[in-house]
Amino acid sequence: MASFYKPLNQNNDVVSTRTLLHEAIPLTGTIVSGTYSDGNIKNYSHGMFQSVYDYPYLSSSANHIFDITVGVSTGSALYSTVATQKDKKRNIYNQMAQVLMGYDQVGNIMQFDQDGDILAGGTKINDAYFLNLARLLTKDEIKKGSFSLSLGVDEAFGSTGDNHTYQLVITDASGSDGYFVNSPVGEYGILYATQSAGAAASTAGDIMNATLKDNQGLACGLIFYQAGVAVISSSVFTISTTGGLLRANSGVGATGPKFYNHLGLLGTNDRHNALLTGSFISASANAFRNRLVNLSFNNTVELNSTVYFCRVNHNEYNYSANPTYLSGSKLRVKTKSTDLPVSYITTVGLYNDNNELLAVSKLSEPLKKTPDTEFTIRVRLDY
Repeated sequence: MASFYKPLNQNNDVVSTRTLLHEAIPLTGTIVSGTYSDGNIKNYSHGMFQSVYDYPYLSSSANHIFDITVGVSTGSALYSTVATQKDKKRNIYNQMAQVLMGYDQVGNIMQFDQDGDILAGGTKINDAYFLNLARLLTKDEIKKGSFSLSLGVDEAFGSTGDNHTYQLVITDASGSDGYFVNSPVGEYGILYATQSAGAAASTAGDIMNATLKDNQGLACGLIFYQAGVAVISSSVFTISTTGGLLRANSGVGATGPKFYNHLGLLGTNDRHNALLTGSFISASANAFRNRLVNLSFNNTVELNSTVYFCRVNHNEYNYSANPTYLSGSKLRVKTKSTDLPVSYITTVGLYNDNNELLAVSKLSEPLKKTPDTEFTIRVRLDY
């Protein structure tokens, strides 16, 4: 093999590009809450979160999907009534807020803001479920505007994996052009709750407690795209008289949907707030999973590339320095003295300033080079 060196012009021959590749990730409620009879659900002795797998987690082929936990802020109206794992629920909220929202100018941990406009104050999310999606699924980030989560809010709890007639559909409706950048972990968007089409056949059947805003719905959480974390306000499971999004009616009940705790069904008049204050975190996670109908989003892989345009002019690389190129001091590829010289380009090497080989690119087939042909060979390095 013979080598010839030619310098690259950094301005004209080298260009960097970025390509975003997306993959659709659908997670049905049956996988999360029924297909494997919770054999794919892992609880820990510390009791601070629960892990969900796509297969029984003891299997070597199981893949981690997400972790789920719940947190309560000291600013919550429910905080003083929390009787079970109070410190852990507070610490989880503070930890997630510290990482995702950061600190204010005087060093206090900032609370999750419902509309993202932190300086303006406004409503805070004081009680929330946290879905920490696995990096295996989110890759580099969640694609903005692609997140969708359906939650059942029927009054009757039903059994594991049951379908729900009344559903909230939670999306980052304005994520593609209305996201925020005032987070230490990157960009985030507002989650809005609407309702499934079948749940609003009439005014009486409407499960939302207010008119939808700007065709987006009611703000109910935040989605952190690069971190892969969804923050879902507990208001999605409570009625308006207790600060929730739901309207008391025949669909969601006069006092809201029913929930199980770790010992069984709560009292007849107890609903989500009783679960949040009186049950373990794992029980709240179970309750959330069993009302999860569908979860879907598109992930993003950021592919960075450097493209090198290796230009071969008509008067270059027409001869080879390979010893086999000659036979008896004559060019093998020429039968007459008037014949044009011929060479074949098979490989492109990229060298540093010290002529040290850094990368090699092989052509799919040799390129025939003569004085009346020119080539531009495009070499792309992805990283």
